Amino acid sequence: MDKKNALRAGALAAGTTLMMLLMSVPASALTRDDGDDPGTGLSVIETLGLFVVAPLVLFGVIAGLVMVLDKSKNEHRVIAPKTRSKATTKA
Repeated sequence: MDKKNALRAGALAAGTTLMMLLMSVPASALTRDDGDDPGTGLSVIETLGLFVVAPLVLFGVIAGLVMVLDKSKNEHRVIAPKTRSKATTKA
């Protein structure tokens, strides 16, 4: 990509981002609508548990299940070139 195309792509990305920021009005979030019932906020511990700990635990459970339930055979595993797996070597 030459400099002219890179400059054009950068200008387009910057313009699009600027327009998106200008079109969204976060200040209107302060005014309450009819029927709006926000409830109580989350504490710091609840926020960390919900947005940090819970995804890490979920990732760990999924990764653990994948490793425990892995039924692939050694001869089907991808290995580095010019090496042999233990299952294909002759004794």
